[in-house]
Amino acid sequence: MDTYLLAIVLIVFASFFQGTFGLGMKHIAPLKWEAWWIVHTFTAMILFPLIWALIVIPNLFEIISQAESNTLFLAAFYGFLWGIGGILFGVSVEKTGISITYGIVMGLAASVGSIIPLFQIEGAFEQPSFPIIMIGVALLLVGVAITAIAGVQRDKLHSNSTTTTKSIKIGVLIAVASGVLSAFLNVGFSNAAPVAAIAVNEYGVDAKDASLASWVVVLLGAFAMNGGYALYLFIKNKSWDAFTIPNKGKALKWAVVAGIFWFAALGVYGQGAALMGNLGPVVGWPILLGLALIISNIWGYREGEWKNAAKPFKILLGGLAVLIIAICILGYANY
Repeated sequence: MDTYLLAIVLIVFASFFQGTFGLGMKHIAPLKWEAWWIVHTFTAMILFPLIWALIVIPNLFEIISQAESNTLFLAAFYGFLWGIGGILFGVSVEKTGISITYGIVMGLAASVGSIIPLFQIEGAFEQPSFPIIMIGVALLLVGVAITAIAGVQRDKLHSNSTTTTKSIKIGVLIAVASGVLSAFLNVGFSNAAPVAAIAVNEYGVDAKDASLASWVVVLLGAFAMNGGYALYLFIKNKSWDAFTIPNKGKALKWAVVAGIFWFAALGVYGQGAALMGNLGPVVGWPILLGLALIISNIWGYREGEWKNAAKPFKILLGGLAVLIIAICILGYANY
């Protein structure tokens, strides 16, 4: 198979995992949020990435130790910033609902997470694909905005008028902060590229597998934030006995499954982005999030979230159509 076509196929697979892992969050009860979250994030950010990376890169820790400390710190720090965005995501969902939050966060994370790595490339403005990428990202934002409008109109139909305008405005501001911070996951991956380069150039690791070494570094910072916040809630809520409650098996299973799906998305995306070359994080990231938004809405439709909301659903379809066009343009940009 052609290398670029293989990269696109891998990112499509990654989008399925990214758009699907959120289903697990419907099964947190009867566990406390902090108990479910620490199992989920440990699986997603520490256990699964390490197991996968060690299988394909036996010299993983030796490779990481050879990278410059500044590179490791920056990559982990960007992961830490993303962790703050992830927690704000949950706060925004509580105040404004899933549709609005998902639309704003996905749009900002896709555009900011694509543009920052692009500007970090030497001679970015001279890249032949630069104007095409900018058009694709702009169109992606339009598509996300339309899907967000559809979500707002649907939530108005389903609202019991218990959510105040002030609460929604605060939630939107929090979602904007979450979207910007969420972009730093891809920025961290881009900045951890020297780790992958050591794996390829000095240890002969396959280029697409070497991206896993980068993720191990970035996600260490991400888990520091997420795991730390969960521990804070354990202390604040005095909920250390959260794992002793009965009938917790299903929730624990979903915490692990959602964690595996979450990192499967990043791991497979990293492999596809690596095959795309320098522009992989620039082009692959918005494609990943755009497709994931489409897939998550398909799951939402199957779960009945758009029931009795015919007009907003038509708006949603229009937004998804724009997203598909944007994704095609971005895919063409690196061809």
